[in-house]
Amino acid sequence: MNWLGAHVSTAGGVQNAFANAENIGANCFQIFGASPRQWKVKMPDDETLKAFHKEKERAQLGPIFLHASYLVNLGTPDDELYEKSVANLTDHLRIAELLGAEGLVYHVGSYKNSTPEESNKRVVEGMLKTLKDTPGNAHLIMENSAGGGSKLGLTIEEIGALYKSAASDRIKVCIDTAHAFGAGLFETYSPEELDAFKKTAESHLGLKNISVLHVNDSMAPYNSKKDRHDNIGEGEIGIQAFKNLAQDKFFSNIPWLLEVPGFEKTGPDKKNMNIVKSL
Repeated sequence: MNWLGAHVSTAGGVQNAFANAENIGANCFQIFGASPRQWKVKMPDDETLKAFHKEKERAQLGPIFLHASYLVNLGTPDDELYEKSVANLTDHLRIAELLGAEGLVYHVGSYKNSTPEESNKRVVEGMLKTLKDTPGNAHLIMENSAGGGSKLGLTIEEIGALYKSAASDRIKVCIDTAHAFGAGLFETYSPEELDAFKKTAESHLGLKNISVLHVNDSMAPYNSKKDRHDNIGEGEIGIQAFKNLAQDKFFSNIPWLLEVPGFEKTGPDKKNMNIVKSL
C-alpha cells in the first residue's frame, strides 16, 4: 500500500493540512479548499498559496485531493440551484488547480423532481462546463453514492454511463467503501466480490479511472441506502473486509483516504491509521 491518508483539517490555513496529516501518520490527504456548506467561495490569496506550496515542498507528501461542497447538485432540475452548483464546483476545482491537487471529489447529486435520465444529462453538461471553465490538470472526481433521496451514481454502471457520456480524460472516479456497502454493491468485500466489481468497472469505465478510495466502515446496515461512516473495524462492514481490500492488487495500489469519525470524535486519527496499516 503506497498511499494512506485521511481528510484533515485546514483550520488556520490550508498550509496546516501537511502538519495535520503528518501528526496522524498519513502520507497523503484530502481537504476542503473552501467551506463545504456555503455557496460563496473564498479563493486563497497569494500569501496563502505561497505558504501552502512551501509546506508542500517541505513535507514531500503524496497525492493531495480536495472535496467539493455538500451543497452541489448537478442533477437538479432547478435552474437556479443548477447554476449555483456549477459555479461553486468550478471555484472549488480552481482551488484544486492552484494547490496542485490531483483533483476534486464531488457527490454527483440527485434527480429529485426529475428523472434519472434527465438528471444524468445535466450532470454531464455541468461537469464539462466546469472543466472548460477551469483549464489545467486537476481532475473532477465522481464519488459513488449510498443511495436514498433519489441520489445518482449508486452503481458502477451508472457512474460508467456518466463517464462515457462526458468522454473527458479529466474525469475520474472515487469509490467510498461505506457508500458501496450501503448501496448494496459489496456485502463482505470478499475476493470474489472484489473481482466481480473490478470486471464490471473495467467494462464500464476502465479501472485506471478509479483514482482514489474513501475508506470508511459503516454504521448503517448493508443495502440500507444510508450514508453513516464509522471507525475502521467498528461498524457493519468489519475488519476482514478491509483486510481483503488491503490484499487486493488493484485496491492496495490507489490512494486510501479515511473519512472516519475518529475514536475521540475529532475526525480521522492515528488509531484508525494504525489499524489500516496493520492490515
